Amino acid sequence: MENTHPMNTGGKWTFDFGTIMCVNAIHSSSFPDGSYAGPAMGFVIWNEEGCIYFAGDTALTMDMKLIPMLCPKVDISLMPIGDNFTMDVKQAVIASDFVECNKVLGCHYDTFGFIKIDKEAAQKAFEDAGKDLILLDIGKSVTV
Repeated sequence: MENTHPMNTGGKWTFDFGTIMCVNAIHSSSFPDGSYAGPAMGFVIWNEEGCIYFAGDTALTMDMKLIPMLCPKVDISLMPIGDNFTMDVKQAVIASDFVECNKVLGCHYDTFGFIKIDKEAAQKAFEDAGKDLILLDIGKSVTV
């Protein structure tokens, strides 16, 4: 395990590439064999180039309001929007308000039937809130 660094919720550590803070997330956590995989976490990652919040596949939580109090201004958030197992679009808009971020990259959607979304409605919900929602087709990437 010499290429790993243990961390837990609430902790932060500065690496060569920047700082990571582990933040609360609410969801199940297991390995493919069904064994327990530890506490659910999201991550805030920052350096001199900017700050990213990766929510993971979490539910909306009031703890998200702590992120702007403890971390640099978030430039972009990766938030689940697929519903059923995670937040839906409406909750993700609220979460983006909580973390004070107006640019969201949607994740955890459209990969199978339970989490299919109406992309036009999702875009409109974020647009109506004065926010940008980036939606990628499966297998595509974006540079931010």
